[in-house]
Amino acid sequence: MTTENEIPKVLSIAGSDSGGGAGIQADLKAFAACGVHGMTAVTAITAQNTVGVDLIEPVSPEMIVAQIRSVAADIGVDAVKIGMLGDRETIEAVSRGLELLEGVPVVLDPVMVSESGADLLEPEARDALVSEILPRATVVTPNIPEAQAITGIEPDGDPGTGQKALVRAVFGLGARSAVVTGGHSERLVDLFFDGEREVEITGEIHPGRSAHGSGCTHSSALAAFIARGVEPLEAAKKAREVASRAVADSLEGIGSGPGPVNALGLQPQDG
Repeated sequence: MTTENEIPKVLSIAGSDSGGGAGIQADLKAFAACGVHGMTAVTAITAQNTVGVDLIEPVSPEMIVAQIRSVAADIGVDAVKIGMLGDRETIEAVSRGLELLEGVPVVLDPVMVSESGADLLEPEARDALVSEILPRATVVTPNIPEAQAITGIEPDGDPGTGQKALVRAVFGLGARSAVVTGGHSERLVDLFFDGEREVEITGEIHPGRSAHGSGCTHSSALAAFIARGVEPLEAAKKAREVASRAVADSLEGIGSGPGPVNALGLQPQDG
């Protein structure tokens, strides 16, 4: 556990994005922006850029567990963020790795599809994700399409009631709390539910700005704030602020497709 004078330490268990826009690269930027030390257990290596994913290569299950074990044994972990898992073998490896982190809060971002439309979770692995990882989560943060996929709930004509049904169904799968993010709806409202409180979380909206990496940034910021001792609802509110700001500052000139969000507030250099 972190003492008063230590920097909190957060472990990202996720895939690598060679273009630097999402995955562990986005996670590490969000961790730094939120004042925590970031560590990684890489689950897959992707060859991708701003326009698409060219190739995905899973990391071996043994290596995934070894990364988690190595970090936990020496450095310690105050919170975990889980992103891209890819397939059943990876999910089973991560499940074994989480057994080494008993009592550590977990934020699960059930990544299924990239911003460019590439499948990042095999359909046959969804049941394993729901049964082996989701019940371990302190907070699970699907977007609306992901929530529909893992619950089997069909789209609702009313975005408000549909999102409420989704967040309750996701919570019912075993997580201690759920946030269904609203980036794939016209309302752009995140909805939090922990079995008692149902709270809409709103923030600044930046139409036309790139959101590539916004989901990774949101879930990573949420994990960072939990590691700093913030309770889940307030952490979700703060994470929305971080993600909104990163979208507002997105790097439109990076690559020929949607540029990455900008959690660190990078600015062009003069001269």
